[in-house]
Amino acid sequence: MKKTPWYAACLMPIVAAFAAYAANAVAQSYPSRPIRLIVPFAPGGGVDFMARLVGQKLTDSLGQAVVIDNRGGAGGVVGAELAARATPDGHTLVMGNNSSHGVSQSLTPKLAYDTIRDFAPISQIASAPHLLLTSISVPARNVGEFVKLAKARPGRFNYGSSGVGSQTHLSTELFKLVTGTNLVHIPYKGVGPGYAALVSGEIQLLFAATPSSLPHVRAGRIRALAITGEKRSQLLPDMPTLLEDGVKGFETGPWYGLLAPAGTPPRIVTQLHREIVKIVQMPDVREKLTFQGAEAVGGTPAEFARTIRDELAKWTKVVKTIGLTAK
Repeated sequence: MKKTPWYAACLMPIVAAFAAYAANAVAQSYPSRPIRLIVPFAPGGGVDFMARLVGQKLTDSLGQAVVIDNRGGAGGVVGAELAARATPDGHTLVMGNNSSHGVSQSLTPKLAYDTIRDFAPISQIASAPHLLLTSISVPARNVGEFVKLAKARPGRFNYGSSGVGSQTHLSTELFKLVTGTNLVHIPYKGVGPGYAALVSGEIQLLFAATPSSLPHVRAGRIRALAITGEKRSQLLPDMPTLLEDGVKGFETGPWYGLLAPAGTPPRIVTQLHREIVKIVQMPDVREKLTFQGAEAVGGTPAEFARTIRDELAKWTKVVKTIGLTAK
């Protein structure tokens, strides 16, 4: 057996120390250039708001600019696919939501990306429950009364949505399934026309975001019966949840979270998660989230991954039950 030369034995600790130093230097160097944060929706919406809020704070804490890249289209599919195919080095991230990383795969079996396989969840940033809204012409003061009326008049009540396959559409279909009601769908091009239809009495029910609903509710033009979250909203502490009103198995509403392409080094995911936890605990961030009707989350990567899996299972079941597919 050959003996290791004496000089090689001397060099081995030096090489090992250098390798450890190099690995640590790489870890400490992230980010080494500006970070691209893909928003798979147009500017001005809830996902864009979350990305810009978090992006500015990450810019401050990481010392590198976080550049917002809006890539809207196909309910978030275009931007999400772009992020899935990016180099997994932490310099490309995506602000996902329940559409891009929940509903889309249910609607499109041949989606170009896999919501679970192609992404590394970093943290769910916030959730924003909807309000269940009714026309003031409906003589119901709570969810139980509405369900009783709807069951007594099957197919006579209409509900609105911001489009086929949208969160407002599928949320109401889930409501129908868990309550056993028969409501007729009337899709609109956005939630704005839905409010007008609810005020006029063209539709009798609409699920919509809390902040945009409140002016109509406070003016007495429409009525809010309950909120869709697991707990009451800070904006409306007196508004019961659907669960409190006896509707079990129904927790829905927009959520927002930060993801990276699959294969992103765990140390980078951990670093970004730590930053997100700090950000959502900042008083000014919490104030802005509350104003948007959102609740801060800041969960772990594992918790966020579980949320995505649960969302996929829930919406896949709804989509299959109603026989809906993307065109």
